[in-house]
Amino acid sequence: MNPSGSVVAARRALIDRFFPQEIPPLWCPLITHYDADGAIDRARMAVHLKYLSPHVKGFLIPGSTGDGWEMNDDEIRRLLEIALQLASELDVHLLIGVLKTNAAEARDTILDTLAWLRSRAVTGGDLAVLAGSHVCGFTICPPRGRELSQQQIGSALANVLETELPISLYQLPQVTENTMSPAIAAALAARFANFILFKDTSGADAVATSGQNLGGVFLVRGAEGDYCRWLKGAGGPYDGFLLSTANCFGRELHEIVSAVTAGRIEAATVLSTRLTGTVNEVFELVRTVPQGNPFANANKAMDHFFAYGPGAAKAAPPKLHAGVHLPVEVIRATGEILRHHQLMPDRGYLD
Repeated sequence: MNPSGSVVAARRALIDRFFPQEIPPLWCPLITHYDADGAIDRARMAVHLKYLSPHVKGFLIPGSTGDGWEMNDDEIRRLLEIALQLASELDVHLLIGVLKTNAAEARDTILDTLAWLRSRAVTGGDLAVLAGSHVCGFTICPPRGRELSQQQIGSALANVLETELPISLYQLPQVTENTMSPAIAAALAARFANFILFKDTSGADAVATSGQNLGGVFLVRGAEGDYCRWLKGAGGPYDGFLLSTANCFGRELHEIVSAVTAGRIEAATVLSTRLTGTVNEVFELVRTVPQGNPFANANKAMDHFFAYGPGAAKAAPPKLHAGVHLPVEVIRATGEILRHHQLMPDRGYLD
């Protein structure tokens, strides 16, 4: 099913309203920093976000990397309060992650969040409230369950899209235990102009490589590795990235995107290869950590060095949502990996 011209035009108009300079090609699901007492550390998050903002203009908060599946509603609201203020100060785009295990709960959370945004003295209609808050939409996943049919997945997502608010769909089988098929993604794109962005973290890339006409939906890859070849400028199927590793390699990933756009594929490939080796090794390293998830743990380990510099192993390891610190041996090994791939920063952004 191909989207009608009116749906494509309405989607383009919605995208233009929220992204007058086009959708950023690089997005980051920001990690959540915690202080010694386990509370969200606003000051540390502010410095981190400021460090990334010259290279990364779009942020998903909370995402899986930001502990969105582990936080309770009060913690998420506190995190959003911090993120909204920082997004306004730094003039970056914010996608609000609504990571719920069923669509009805996701829809209710979206509507509750919209009412909360309105209560923060932002006036106007729903879209004006979002735009005035630097929020460009909400990200949702399929409902959880490996037994769900494609029809059930499609109906659940349609129920959320019927809010007419800008929505990003997130393929995350590592959590949902299922995937939406290319046919379902195309059917939703044909029906709902407010379906504006699709993220795939599965590594299978079935929707992006299917050849289905999504009528201008912006496609971002969330799986790590071989970054260069997945971009349209290099012959790949994606418009950009939404990557956990943008927490640490925002500058390098921005360089890859810029090089591909300029046709400098060889330079982009060289840098992509270095990043791929680093990321693969660190992700393998954190598999031994029982708490948290590998997206958050790997990026917290690497960010520790970007924050504190080459001597970061002497600083207290970062704290996870579970209240424990990453093991010291993980931090030390991460430092060795960064040095081996010549990606260790000269100094930390906290200096």
